[in-house]
Amino acid sequence: MTERRKPRSYTDEFKQQLVQLYQNGKRKCDICREYDIATSLLDKWLKQSAASGSFHEKDNRSTEQQELMELRKRNKQLEMENDILKQAALILGRK
Repeated sequence: MTERRKPRSYTDEFKQQLVQLYQNGKRKCDICREYDIATSLLDKWLKQSAASGSFHEKDNRSTEQQELMELRKRNKQLEMENDILKQAALILGRK
């Protein structure tokens, strides 16, 4: 049975250093091997750096993704308010 590795967190400075190494000509496979990270992770950092210069998910969402998240949040709020009103109507209906 293989042991699962705990998720590691990386600082923005670390991510930027690895992006810089790649931009300066170091091969992806060498960076990944040397720093023990997945190629997909480095690809994600490269994409984020190119898109917004930020490694935070909220800074890399498209306007559609952001709007969808806000609409889902608003929908959930309205559903909760609706449930409260239904409960209040039931309580008042009994009196």
